Amino acid sequence: MSVNEICCTFSNKGTRNEVRMRVVNKFSQENPGLGSGEDASKYKYFVETLETGDRVYLQRPANLHNGFDFLVCVENMDYSEPGKRKRNFPKHTDFGKDLQIKKDENPEMYKKLYDLLHKVFSCEDVSDNEIEALTFKKGYPVDQIVKTMKWLFIEQDIRYWNYSGRNMTWGVVPPKE
Repeated sequence: MSVNEICCTFSNKGTRNEVRMRVVNKFSQENPGLGSGEDASKYKYFVETLETGDRVYLQRPANLHNGFDFLVCVENMDYSEPGKRKRNFPKHTDFGKDLQIKKDENPEMYKKLYDLLHKVFSCEDVSDNEIEALTFKKGYPVDQIVKTMKWLFIEQDIRYWNYSGRNMTWGVVPPKE
């Protein structure tokens, strides 16, 4: 089977359950596969567009193939360390390290970024204008961090449905003070 590509948007506004159920309900519309490997149904959901034109997408199934699990990927991005296998999906620690670099570079600007990330964590929408107001010389672009972390939060809410969900991801964000 080929990869089904779907462009869609999801509001981050509401309760954690409302946000995750919007995504789960979309996933529930997928056609079942006929087996493993090439017989599995595969999907890419293009959910965000970055300033560069690259897109954030959700890849299903994820590597572990567990239920509604998915990978959060960024087109034309490589999060791997030098000499390691290319990886277009960030680990939580990739963003944790990058945010610390930004905090060290400009603590005042980082406070504003922290507040934006907290809005996303709190299930609020963030506008492109709010994101564009923040620039750092080092690390990943701010829109990539904010838009991708939105999906890492949602992914954790789905994967750890009965547990802390997005709180685990929030734990990688350095405090603003």
